[in-house]
Amino acid sequence: MTHRIAQIATQVSKAMSSDTSNIHLYTAQTPNGIKVSILLEELGLKYETTNIEISKNTQKEPWFLEINPNGRIPAMTDTFIDGKQIRIFESGSILQYLVDRYDTEHKVSYPKDSRETIEVNNWLHWQMGGLGPMQGQLNHFNRYAPEKIPYGINRYKGEVRRLYRTMENQLNENKTGFLVGNKCTIADISCWGWIAASKWAGVDIEEYPTLKKWLFDLVKRPGFEKGRHVPSKHGALEHYELTEEELDKKAEGARNWIQAAMKEEAK
Repeated sequence: MTHRIAQIATQVSKAMSSDTSNIHLYTAQTPNGIKVSILLEELGLKYETTNIEISKNTQKEPWFLEINPNGRIPAMTDTFIDGKQIRIFESGSILQYLVDRYDTEHKVSYPKDSRETIEVNNWLHWQMGGLGPMQGQLNHFNRYAPEKIPYGINRYKGEVRRLYRTMENQLNENKTGFLVGNKCTIADISCWGWIAASKWAGVDIEEYPTLKKWLFDLVKRPGFEKGRHVPSKHGALEHYELTEEELDKKAEGARNWIQAAMKEEAK
């Protein structure tokens, strides 16, 4: 009986190894999109990538909706432990799947029953439910709305600044350079792309010195540097060299198709 249990454990472990993976990432150059590619690079996993052209509504095509019925990126497929394909969508769900299945050495995670794992989960959900949605709304009103609406801009900028202060306080309290414990985790990975886009959102990163240091320290990691440029060049950090007028000029190209997409989805 003991021998049989050992055999089953070995089979499951083998099934969950990176050698049996068949990861295909469907993504675009967005704060949510680069989360997954950064984690894949940090874990050293092999994967294929398809660039989803959001401006052409590729994410609304029937074949993509079979992978993510919500019509958003990122999405991913893999060969599951039963030998059949599995789909995973929503960036937080993908990060958790990859860590649970492939990070057996805890490169960017902690043991399942540890306090740190619960805390990582806290910050992951904090980003998914707070930082991402709030900064996404700020981006819209600050860059993509057909007219500048002060109430919308001020409402979301105030909330994003509060969330940045929350991260600043956590980093100051933890004192390790990471949000949780003494290593980079999916808590850091999930937040990084959003903080990198602070200038685009209209938030002054200089107000948060510890957060700024965290931002630029993490990008020194090979996984971050390679993963952030998937599926195309990541340019958010270059925004710090541009004026507000130059940033608004860059937003012009996206403004029209975003407005058109909103009208289409409202039908």
